[in-house]
Amino acid sequence: MARISDFMWPVYDVMAHFTVAATLPCPDLSGVCAGGVNCRAYPTSLHLTGALPSPGWCVRQWHKTVPSHYNATITLGSSVTFYVSLKATPTVRPNNGRLNQPPYVALPPPLRARKNCPHHFHLDVKDLDGDKVRCRFASLGECPSCAQYTFIELDEELCMVTFTGHAPVGHYSLVVMVEDYYPAPKTYVLMNTQALSSVPVHMSLTVNQSSTACSAEPVASAQTPRDNAVLYILPYEQIDLTISFTSQLESVSEIAVVGPPALFRSDLSTAGSMASMTLSWVRGSDPLAPLLPICFSANTNSLQSEPRCLWLHQMLTCEGTEMTLVLPVTSLPNISLSELQLNSASCPVTYNSTHLTALIPLTGCGTKTVHSGNELVYTNTLKSVRAFTMVTRLPTLVLPLVCRIPELVAHGPNFNVSDLTDLEVFGEFNFTMEFRLISEKGRLRRDTQQPSHLRHLHTWEHAQVGRVPRVQRDVSSSSGSGNGTTTTSSPTTGVGVTTEGNKGDFLELELKSNCSKDRVELLVGVCMEAETEDMANSHVLIDQRCSATDSTRGGGLEEIRSTRTSIVYRLAMSTIQTEGSSMFVECTVYLCIAMMPSMNCSYLWCRDSSASVDVMFNTSYTFR
Repeated sequence: MARISDFMWPVYDVMAHFTVAATLPCPDLSGVCAGGVNCRAYPTSLHLTGALPSPGWCVRQWHKTVPSHYNATITLGSSVTFYVSLKATPTVRPNNGRLNQPPYVALPPPLRARKNCPHHFHLDVKDLDGDKVRCRFASLGECPSCAQYTFIELDEELCMVTFTGHAPVGHYSLVVMVEDYYPAPKTYVLMNTQALSSVPVHMSLTVNQSSTACSAEPVASAQTPRDNAVLYILPYEQIDLTISFTSQLESVSEIAVVGPPALFRSDLSTAGSMASMTLSWVRGSDPLAPLLPICFSANTNSLQSEPRCLWLHQMLTCEGTEMTLVLPVTSLPNISLSELQLNSASCPVTYNSTHLTALIPLTGCGTKTVHSGNELVYTNTLKSVRAFTMVTRLPTLVLPLVCRIPELVAHGPNFNVSDLTDLEVFGEFNFTMEFRLISEKGRLRRDTQQPSHLRHLHTWEHAQVGRVPRVQRDVSSSSGSGNGTTTTSSPTTGVGVTTEGNKGDFLELELKSNCSKDRVELLVGVCMEAETEDMANSHVLIDQRCSATDSTRGGGLEEIRSTRTSIVYRLAMSTIQTEGSSMFVECTVYLCIAMMPSMNCSYLWCRDSSASVDVMFNTSYTFR
């Protein structure tokens, strides 16, 4: 089968994460994102640095959107230049229908070895798809300036670099391509061995003169995490690690560390032949890779320990519309997986022999939303749920899940903002309009103030676009000594009420919404009255808009009760301008959420236009 040439592969945009251990002085990152979009450099006051090999080094990191077939010369500052070639074409995996994930490779601190002392350096690699990972030296097209050294060998299956010891003192660079392949049984021979993706790792090796025995390197203590260990973490969870090394011939001068941005390192402490350091890190809102390595080694003046790497695997990832939870089954000992569920039992939690998985939408499955400072915080819980009659000694699990969506500040011409829909912000809701006729005196006043005497109710649901329900009042008056008979009915529902009243009676109007979201407020814009259904020759009945003056807010209007989602007005019948036997009412209302709990929408609504950043309005709804 012919090999497909690189130029025939389709090209997409992918996110590449760069970690560089650069020679001191530490180069700036001003050029890596120049003119680019979806690029971020990670300047930090907690620079990861090392003194050995001389003249020292520091870690610089950034991520950037690049083509899936990427070849470029990258320059940092004025003195660091290197060539990068990678292939990460999105490929749909036939076994699960998901996109293939390229392998992850850990960058160790700058490597040190001694002349005439053979040494093995194991590359730590991970593949979240469970693919077979192999390593090879970069070809000429992938590294134009790379030299081939006879004293450096590579076990491609084990990703093991071997220094034979037969090299002059000096500094050497090598580039290894880490590639993933579909897994296959040992008895199966793949006819097409095309790699799914290729990720480069550049390493430096410094060869020093040997003055001690080859077995004299510092040795890691038992409390130091083992090589290639995996720590599963949740967002905003702090990890604390202690790493220690013992050196018998020379004292440890530093523990060199390469890790994620904002990794805290304590000062080196020594006690006899042992040197220790504490590492701390909190996974924040930065768009880092879900799998992050921390690599470290101990340096003396002429010796270096075997490098070790551990992996931080984020169990919960936060996307724009959902959380994704992945837990290894081994992290849930003695937990009955069939009993686990989210806040809502309608959302499935799936598991197999190795992992438990849950896809949690930010607007469903019982996810709750709160506002904290400049962040929206989404919470859910994975917990054990059992029948009350069940008695067992098995432990239960209660695991809070939190995603924080920070306030975003973006630059560049290609940044797009999409508005949230009303359903995403406010959930399912509807509006209702209720009328009550209140008499100034007599039995009618006492009776009609009871809830059982509501005249009629019409509902406008937000999903019924274009459907305008109607509230109609039929009035017939009889001549007499000032007392008339008023009939309130709905021709669409057949509900009618006959009352006795006079021109001093009041019409009580209640507008409300059943929206159940926290801190939602109902705001009324304007209500109009007219004698005909087409609202021709309409008059203002209620005007609560900020621009309205006292004289235009509806004659005889009084707001007698108000909650967050319900407002009751009392209108003097004598002020209603309708002269016929029917009155049609049309109201425009809004829902609103103030972004700060200490604020309210009605105040912010009547401020200048810059206040719009402090509130979240829905589109206006008009119903009759």
